[in-house]
Amino acid sequence: MISYAPLWETVEKRGATTYTLQCKGGISSSTIRRLKANESVSTNTLDALCKILDCTLADIVTYLPDKE
Repeated sequence: MISYAPLWETVEKRGATTYTLQCKGGISSSTIRRLKANESVSTNTLDALCKILDCTLADIVTYLPDKE
């Protein structure tokens, strides 16, 4: 499973908010909802988040293996 927990930590470290993501990066409110629910988003969205937050992909996503 992909987790966006690092994203929210990075957002906080950068002093940003979901409003920042929406206004500076054009991230829609429905995409913010998907990120909060750890649902899939496009690679374009991930690229935009990295640009907005000036970070790497590792700063916004992590892979958690499914429990068997």
